[in-house]
Amino acid sequence: MKIGVLALQGAVTEHIRSISLAGADGVPVKRVEQLEDLDGLIIPGGESTTIGKLMRKYGFMEAIRQFSEQGKPIFGTCAGLIVLAERIDGHEEAHLKLMNMTVARNAFGRQRESFETDLVVKGIDEPIRAVFIRAPLIMEVGSDVEVLSTYKDEIVTARQGHLLAASFHPELTDDFRLHQYFIEMVEASRTGVQ
Repeated sequence: MKIGVLALQGAVTEHIRSISLAGADGVPVKRVEQLEDLDGLIIPGGESTTIGKLMRKYGFMEAIRQFSEQGKPIFGTCAGLIVLAERIDGHEEAHLKLMNMTVARNAFGRQRESFETDLVVKGIDEPIRAVFIRAPLIMEVGSDVEVLSTYKDEIVTARQGHLLAASFHPELTDDFRLHQYFIEMVEASRTGVQ
């Protein structure tokens, strides 16, 4: 099984390490044609506006939408969550528009307001360690989106079929269970079970 990490910006090597710890092969994705060989894709954190511009520049927008249309799982973390969203609070144009949710950028404040916490995530037995850095927030979700976790009554992890989104950085800890959860989604999509 091969999981790609979009390597335009963000913590690419950390995601690849977590994928490896969770038992799959992680590869950095820098060219659109690499998507054909992948079973799943992670869009990492970074700066969502910059990632969106680079995706448009290098032809990833339509290619990733087609990847999603094939039912191949996509996992967006932090800025990657924003890139997946149908709606961004305020006036910013949404990017991939794949997940039926409205998100707010930098909802948890600036860099100095960054924090770590233990988070209960539906489908994972024990709480996971979550690192929030200038994190976005899921303000609202459609009826087709399942809320997997909240922090202080705010949505921070959600799933819509083969799409997974987290406000935080699971790759910045030694806890790879959210990556394991995503790999299980990929396995299910390969066998046709959702």
